[in-house]
Amino acid sequence: MAFRRLRAGWRAFRNARVADPAFQDWAASFPPTRAFARAEAANLYDIVSGFVYSQTLLACVELDVFRILAPGPLALDDLSERIGLAPERAERLAQAAASLRLLVRDGQGGYALGPLGAALLGAPGLSEMVRHHALFYRDLADPVALLRDAADPELQRFWAYVGGRQSDDLPPEVAASYSRLMTSSQAMVAAETLSAVSLKGVRRLLDVGGGEGAFLEAALRRVPGLTGTVFDLPAVATRAEARLSAVGLAARTTVAGGSFRTDALPQGADMISLIRVLYDHDDADVADLLSRVHAALPAGGRLLLSEPMSGGDRPSRSGDAYFGFYTLAMSTGRPRSVARHSETLRAAGFIAVTSHPTRQRFVTSVVTARKPEKS
Repeated sequence: MAFRRLRAGWRAFRNARVADPAFQDWAASFPPTRAFARAEAANLYDIVSGFVYSQTLLACVELDVFRILAPGPLALDDLSERIGLAPERAERLAQAAASLRLLVRDGQGGYALGPLGAALLGAPGLSEMVRHHALFYRDLADPVALLRDAADPELQRFWAYVGGRQSDDLPPEVAASYSRLMTSSQAMVAAETLSAVSLKGVRRLLDVGGGEGAFLEAALRRVPGLTGTVFDLPAVATRAEARLSAVGLAARTTVAGGSFRTDALPQGADMISLIRVLYDHDDADVADLLSRVHAALPAGGRLLLSEPMSGGDRPSRSGDAYFGFYTLAMSTGRPRSVARHSETLRAAGFIAVTSHPTRQRFVTSVVTARKPEKS
């Protein structure tokens, strides 16, 4: 208690000083504090300006700037012609992108691919996410209205299953739109998940809410002899069946269509995966789904959970800021901390709940659990 009072007193003193313009001016000039004060000012400026940085990235993606520059640098006139902008406007975009390390100046008056632009080319799913953000940005145009539940978010309409929509009410074209987006980002999630958790000893994997089968495909390629099933809404399951057949995995996979809200989960798997499923559902749906998963697993069966998670006592930008607001715009779900997941999993009857560190936490966090050998 004494430590808490001391910490609260220090914070009040610090905040009062930092909020004082005269102190800010002094700290920015005083040698021992100068570097820290300027770094903090730059951090605040980046938060204020972040939306412009994001839109610079979107413009580069929409104009295909990174792919155009992938073979090598281009003079400004050549670049402007390739992307269909007047030279002055092309230079304005290229300079902005170079400031963000998406591009670099060539030294001959032109521009080349920068380290972050190259990284984006190596992760194709990111481009789809950047384009998808147009909806999210519009939903965040009035964040207070969104927080007060006084908005009509576009993301709620995009994710057609939100609100318990029945599986037979999902048009194929709607299933296609969000299935493509999920598949495009699933490669990164699968790579992080399968690097964090070994599937050694697993014979059959059931991927609930598995979309077009991207995670199952990655798991099957990682583990020889593994077989698996994708379970998703019928319109999505049809796409998964076609995709898994196209990549040569039909003999090792089955596909089942249904809703985990109303239909029994397929039996026979000794591991069930929930990849980016729970965070966009409310607590009651999560508890019900985990009970269904527990019932579908054999004694000793394992659950694999991989999704964006809250940092809990140490909030994270990806889990608490980005996905906190993203799920708010979806009008359902929220990112949960490892501690919250552990509590919910144990309430559903699971034991041995374990958090597995991932290489890139902003991509996903991973938790596993096990059904007891005996009831």
